[in-house]
This record gives sequence, C-alpha cells and structure tokens, in this order.
Amino acid sequence: MKKINIFIFSIIVLLFTSCEKAFMNKNESSDPLSVFDYLWDRIDQQYVYFDVKGVDWDSVRTVYRAKVYEGMSDDSLFRVCAAMINTLCDGHTNLKSDFDRSTCELVYYTMTAESNYNDNLIKLHYLGANGHKTGGISHASLRGGKVAYLRYYSFMDEITPENLIYLTDLYKDCDGMILDLRQNGGGSGYYVTQLLSIFDCHQQPIYSTQTKAGPKHGEFTTLRPVHAPAKSILEKPYTKPVAVLIDRGSFSATSFFSVATQAFDNVKLFGDKSGGGLGAPNGGLLPNGWAYRFSITRTIALDGGNYENGVPPEVRVLLDPAAVAQGKDNIIETAADWIENGTPVIAKR
Repeated sequence: MKKINIFIFSIIVLLFTSCEKAFMNKNESSDPLSVFDYLWDRIDQQYVYFDVKGVDWDSVRTVYRAKVYEGMSDDSLFRVCAAMINTLCDGHTNLKSDFDRSTCELVYYTMTAESNYNDNLIKLHYLGANGHKTGGISHASLRGGKVAYLRYYSFMDEITPENLIYLTDLYKDCDGMILDLRQNGGGSGYYVTQLLSIFDCHQQPIYSTQTKAGPKHGEFTTLRPVHAPAKSILEKPYTKPVAVLIDRGSFSATSFFSVATQAFDNVKLFGDKSGGGLGAPNGGLLPNGWAYRFSITRTIALDGGNYENGVPPEVRVLLDPAAVAQGKDNIIETAADWIENGTPVIAKR
C-alpha cells in the first residue's frame, strides 16, 4: 500500500488549491445569490466533516440564503456567507475578502478561553533566567536534572535534526522528557515529522487519511496510512518516557502530532483535549474574487477514532489556580511524577 509522507501530503493539498484557483470558471455570475450558491455548493460537495460536526447543511442553506438579496452590499453579503460557514465550527474553514476575514467565534473562544496554560508561570518558574533555546524549542531541566522540559510554541518555528540530536544528548541523563505543546496553534507538517523522528521510527503507520470521492456527503476514498519516518534521526531512538502536554489551543499540526503519538509506547498525552483541526484545508476563489478554504481530508487515528473535534489526553489534568498562585503548574508536576515514578499508570487508548 502506498505510503504517504506528512510533508508531501501537505504539498499535494497546496497543489489542489492552486488548481482550483487556476480553473475557476471566470464566467460565473458575481451577483449576491450566485456567490452564495457557489460557496454553498463547493462546501456541500467537498467538505468532509458534516457528520462529525453534526451540521444539517441543507437546513443551513435555507436559513442563510433567505438573507441574501439582489443589490446587497459586499459587506452585508460577506457577513451572511461568513455566518453560514461558521456553523461548521472548523478552524480550517474561512472566508477572506480584501476587507475582512471570517473566524468562527466558538472555535476562537474555545481555544482562547479554555486555555490550560499560563505563559508567565512557565517563563518565571520553569524556563526562568537559566532557560535555553535551541532552534524553535525553549528548554530547561527540572527536579534536579531528572526531568527535561521542552517548550515548543509553534510548528512554524524551525527545528532541525541537529537541534534534536543536541537536545536529546544534552538531557541524556534525565529520566524522561516533557514536551509542552499547549497553545501551539500548528504550522508545518514537516516539523511534525522532524519531531517524531527522535522516537523509535521504522515506517510504522501513525494514522490514516481519506478525501472526498464524490459529491455526496458520505463518499470518501479508501483510508490510506500515513507512516513514520524510515528510522530515527538518533543513533539510538529516544525510548524514555515522554509526556506531551496539550490543551484546547493545540490545533492543526499539533493535533496531528498528538494523534501520531499512539504509535509510540513511551509517549503519553497529558492535559486537556486538543483543539482538533485534523482536516487539511483546500481553497479557491468565489466568482466575486473572495477566497475561501475548508477541510477536504479526514484523519483517522490508529485506535479508529476521528478526533477532528479534539484529541483526548490519556491523563486529563486541568490547570489549578491554587497551584499557579504558588508558582506551580500542576500539569507539568503530574507529568514529572509519571516520568520519575511511573504514576499515574494509565493504559494506552
């Protein structure tokens, strides 16, 4: 069966985007009703998560098409179209004009208001003045050098094999590692692959993906596995305990990384469920020139779960304000306890 590399897969999605823009029918009418119908039709035929989101797309059309009329202003039409696509509550689904960009309020609220992370606490009490930065990763040792703490803010920040080799060697005497991905909003799939490559990689499946195979909502291609790298970048793969911290702000590439950890027995997820975003987005142009994008792929975890709405942690821990007031992040402390003592003992999903 054909193997799909995460980075190559991202390039394929971008090519699909370019093709749709290139072959857009320039003869389409740009009146308000035509623009609305064009957007609704594209999503109806190509969007992949109607079942997961629990959205009746026909009912959505009925509600919002009634608000469209000939001669309405661009600003008014934009608000109607944006409200329509925001019913999907998908952070990878947006509408963009030269005067505005849509954002689903519920997605933004969830990722922001349900944050399970306090940046000042980390900077003052965990990274501190003696913290270091290698590539895109800030790091320090905790508990007298027994636990390595790595904070990766964004999968847009560069990490090279040399960075990862240096870090694993620097903390080789630690009992294990905490990889903090809370409020990491995603970025490049290439860096997902890079980070996974410190583990025991031997081209094992890490999840599966599928795309739409026809215009009906339930028509999808056969699931195709995505594989880990052929081997670890380290001379000896990192097999000590690794606690990955996630929360509702861990989106897109961070959710892909979280799902992929199911393939590695030494890795455990701590915190709150991720923000989801496990569909790769594709885009195009409406007849009036506005740009749109929405999710065109589905990701299925090794355990068979579809975690588009959030990857669940294996150990759920919420940030305790009382601990924060004492200069402690109880999520980090729980993860460190597991690394040092093997507790809590929770079975893999």
